Amino acid sequence: MKIILGYLLSTLIFMPIVVLLISYIIFRKVLKKKGNSFGLAADITTFVLFFSVSISLSTLWGATISIIAIVISIFIAMLITYIDWKTKKEIEVLPLLRKIWRIQFMYLFFLYTIVWIIGIIQSIIIFTT
Repeated sequence: MKIILGYLLSTLIFMPIVVLLISYIIFRKVLKKKGNSFGLAADITTFVLFFSVSISLSTLWGATISIIAIVISIFIAMLITYIDWKTKKEIEVLPLLRKIWRIQFMYLFFLYTIVWIIGIIQSIIIFTT
């Protein structure tokens, strides 16, 4: 049972797209709203992407960038908070946190996609030479 759970968790961490699709389908059935369903699925996937990007980089190139990813995430949060403060003058915490979390999703998903594309290209080059 531990082995099956280990394989399942490692698959979900290495393929957060599966987490996104599964959670979207579940929320779509439960909530009956497309927009809210995708947002909640993105929120869950963001948590998985934090681990996935770091582990993918570590697996492909042996580089640990966990600290760098955390610093970039904090910088993005500070930047979004500053922009929100300048435009609205009063910060509403929950909408701000939701905005930061969704931007983190876009940033991490973009980074995840780039890492995997480069990893696939690198594997093809190694395989053909």
